[in-house]
Amino acid sequence: MPDCLTHRDTSPPRPFIDPATGEIDRAQILSEAMPLAKLIGVFVAGSLPLYAIAFFGAENSVLGVVLALLGNFILAIGAGVVLMYVLARGIRLAGD
Repeated sequence: MPDCLTHRDTSPPRPFIDPATGEIDRAQILSEAMPLAKLIGVFVAGSLPLYAIAFFGAENSVLGVVLALLGNFILAIGAGVVLMYVLARGIRLAGD
């Protein structure tokens, strides 16, 4: 027999795929999406008051510019933290 016919698939199970049915595991997707959404929400909630004050309270002033830049900084830091979380979680899921 050729080697390709006797070789068994020894690859690890794929994340988000139900090994029994081969379909997408929606419960696992939701369980992974909720902490990610909460993490994103923390940084959005942190920057939203700064944007609100900058755009509605101090529109054409130096304070408005500083607050808008601070809001952008918070969102940039949040994007980095979320990216690191996604990478770390992906590595952990691939190892399981």
